Amino acid sequence: MDELLAALGDPARRRLVSLLAERPRSVGVLAQLAGARQPQTTKHLQTLERAGVVVSQRSGQRRVYAVRSTALRELAAALGALADSAERAGGAQETYERYGRGLDTERLAAQGAGWADGRSFGFRRSLAAPPEVVWRHLTDVSLLGRWWTPDDLRVSELVFEARPGGRIVLEYREAEDTGDSDPAAGRAEGTVEGVRADERLAYRLSPLLPDGTPAFTAQVELDLRPAGSGTDLDVHWRLADSTVDAADFVAGIEIGFGQSLDKLATATATATAVTHVDTDIDTDTGSAS
Repeated sequence: MDELLAALGDPARRRLVSLLAERPRSVGVLAQLAGARQPQTTKHLQTLERAGVVVSQRSGQRRVYAVRSTALRELAAALGALADSAERAGGAQETYERYGRGLDTERLAAQGAGWADGRSFGFRRSLAAPPEVVWRHLTDVSLLGRWWTPDDLRVSELVFEARPGGRIVLEYREAEDTGDSDPAAGRAEGTVEGVRADERLAYRLSPLLPDGTPAFTAQVELDLRPAGSGTDLDVHWRLADSTVDAADFVAGIEIGFGQSLDKLATATATATAVTHVDTDIDTDTGSAS
């Protein structure tokens, strides 16, 4: 595939393939139609033949070339598969484009300090885990780090002191940047304000601009309610102290925190399933004894 793409990367060779797609032609005729010298045309055709794009056969004193359509169809199928992967519903490309549209909107709106003050965002998730399991994932640093980032990012620094006045630090990087070669993708600092175990958590959180100053301050409130064997989680964000430079952060709240909550749903469901399995094993062992 690489050789095929390299062969077709040259405009002169693509021109020859286009001519051969019409009909098989000899080297001399191809050189005339392409407006090129025959030795140069021969070299291009040899490259295309090695790559499997064309085939040739001798006819008397001439060598006649023809397109190998199978190779082009295989290339088209491979490129089509890449396009389908990029365009899959709910995929990373769709999220990228959605975020881009949000950036345009928020940057136009950011005309002065305080432009986003009072903006609110609401999230709701029905989680397949009891409130005590969800609570641990909201407040235990070892569990928070598994879900508290958007997709394709990883937590690189995390402090969460689950008590009133407790400190919060969240820094995240590209998931594939294991060597920390790029700057952090984001950093936020804040303070825990309210804690009611298994029921309610409230904190203030400020994403930081590159110079270390807050882009805005978000008042975040999370309410947990038992729902059968699971938990209904309601999250409310309200913005204050917004700066003009906060637009890029505001544009990412709905997508980014929404993705984080989806990861929370997976993490809590997995933890609950493991607990059930462990309980079943203990019960079976007890029965056997």
